[in-house]
Formats: sequence, structure tokens, C-alpha cells
Amino acid sequence: MGKRYPAMVLLVLALVGLLGGDYESRAGEGVNPVRVAEMQKTLRELWLGHIFLIQHAVLYNVTHDPVERDAADKQVLANAKEIASVFIPFYGEARSEKLYTLLADHYTAVKGYSEATVAENMRQQDAALAHLASNADDIDTFFVGINPQHLVTGTIRGLIAAHGAHHVLQINQYKNKQYAKLEKTWPMMRQHVYAIADTLTKALAKQFPDKFS
Repeated sequence: MGKRYPAMVLLVLALVGLLGGDYESRAGEGVNPVRVAEMQKTLRELWLGHIFLIQHAVLYNVTHDPVERDAADKQVLANAKEIASVFIPFYGEARSEKLYTLLADHYTAVKGYSEATVAENMRQQDAALAHLASNADDIDTFFVGINPQHLVTGTIRGLIAAHGAHHVLQINQYKNKQYAKLEKTWPMMRQHVYAIADTLTKALAKQFPDKFS
């Protein structure tokens, strides 16, 4: 497989530059900036946990350690549940559970790409990439559906698609033992999940200013 990076991945990675603007959580008037900052910190830490745990799952997949990989799988899903639970006070249990399902599906696609890459199965890689793309669409639809006034269609899709491309890049670098490049990929992934967290925080604070007052 060598250094093959699917064209879709290269295109999505280009979005990082386009989306890498200012995602500060300035939520507008009438909110307490301390409470907004607390939510921002919570979501940042959870999304950082997301990429940290998936990184370990990918590594265990590459090293063919099924016991550790299965344990990592459970931790990834537990983290997804935590992210979804943050939204319960705003949208309720049912929508939180829906978000959890979408985040778990995101991981299923990432895991599928990792397994296909280890097996050097290009057909399954392409299927996993299509899965990642459709999941990004679904997550975008979910968030626009619950907050249409403050999230424009395509904003979350772009963020999640670029985030998925980071996972793909990292998986390929592990496969090709490009450890020096991996060291540069991590801070890029971290900064981007902070952008996701900040975008969601800002939208929440605008939609529910009374909860941040």
C-alpha cells in the first residue's frame, strides 16, 4: 500500500486550512463568560480524550494486540457517551442518545479504516471512507436540526470531515512507521478538536443564554 493516501483524504485535509479560523467561544451578550469557559473546557477535554483513546486503539490494531484493542474500544465508546451526556441539560436524554449513536458510528468507520489499512484492503478502505463521509453528514444534520438558528448547514460537516481525515492520516502514518510525521500530526489533531469543541460551545451559549447567565 506504501504511501497511498486516497484522493478524498487529501481533499478533506485541505478543509483544515479553510476551517482553521477563529473558534473562540464568544457567545454574545448576556452570558457569563466564566460559565461559557467552563463548558468550553469540558468539551475540549472530552474531544481530546476522543483522539487520545482512538490513537491507542489504532496502535493496538497495528501491533495485533486484540486484548488491549478491545479494552481501548470500550474506552472510546465510554468517552463518546460522556460527550453526548454533556448535551442532556440542553436537549434531553433522547437526543443525547442519538448523538452517542452518531459518535459511536464515527468510531466504527475509523476502526473499519484502520482494520482495512492493516489488511491492505483498498476496497474496504474506500468503504470506510464513504462511511466516514456519510457519518459527517449525519452529525451535521443532527446539530443543525437541534440548533438551526446558530449552526449553518455544512459547518459541523466540514469540521467532522476534516477530523475524520486526521484519523485516516494518523492510521496511514502508523502503518508506514512514519513516526516523525506522527509527532506533527498530533498537535494538528488536538487543535482541530478544540475547534469542534469551541464551535459547539459557542452555538450552545447563543441558543441557551439563560443557562450560561
